[in-house]
Amino acid sequence: MGAAFAVLCLVLAFVGYRVYVRVHPYLLGSGCAVRTEQGSLALDIEQAANAATVAAVGVGERVPRRAVTIALATAFQESHLRNLTYGDRDSVGLFQQRPSQGWGTTKNLLDPVYSSRRFYRALLEVDGYRELPVHEAAQRVQRSADGSAYAKHETRAMLLTKALTGRIPAAVHCWYPEQRPDRTVDAFGELSRSFGVVAASAGGVGAMPDGDEAKQVSVPNERRGWTVAAWMVTHAYEYGIPRVLFGGYAWTADAGHDGWRETPAHTPARSVRVS
Repeated sequence: MGAAFAVLCLVLAFVGYRVYVRVHPYLLGSGCAVRTEQGSLALDIEQAANAATVAAVGVGERVPRRAVTIALATAFQESHLRNLTYGDRDSVGLFQQRPSQGWGTTKNLLDPVYSSRRFYRALLEVDGYRELPVHEAAQRVQRSADGSAYAKHETRAMLLTKALTGRIPAAVHCWYPEQRPDRTVDAFGELSRSFGVVAASAGGVGAMPDGDEAKQVSVPNERRGWTVAAWMVTHAYEYGIPRVLFGGYAWTADAGHDGWRETPAHTPARSVRVS
């Protein structure tokens, strides 16, 4: 009787574990997190993906990190980092830019890459923007009703900038209950577009096949590598990316909530691997 009971307990434990493994992702839901020694920040997947694109475009345009912080603070205030199809009068997109004010067509402004690039180019025309407080620099570009509102987003914009431009390695991770079909090829094309033609032609971003199961993106340095890795992780749900490896760390979709883990797997020098 005792042996049978022990076997039954083992069977129930095994079944319970299998059920837990299957339902655990659904219990966690979906989301993204930025974790650093300076603080942490919770975002949903859409917000994290948009923030990563804003940062990637900034890196591609080779703007200072201060510009990325200003852009992220602006997008937090204007849209909560959401690509809105509506707004005040004809305002749309992450930065609530208006077609009637010469920012571009509605279709263009709903493209996070285009709208981010337009914001940066307008910001670079502001004399001395790097010495201005974040909210003043943002207001010079946006000309909103209350320019002081951007100030309340400065701290988290600075945190995001460090995490998404490679200043802090392995700081961003995401999780979600199930994967979409693998569309990794589309991800590489979008990544290259986000970083811009200059970065791609300079070797900053370039998709290279690496066997049937893996692809890799060449990067010129470690910071650029972590920028690419963060972009891949925040877009993993959209493009069905199961695993990202860089710098001796790995993020996997099936354990996304656990963040980046050190891995003995070989990661080629100066490349971010997706498999």
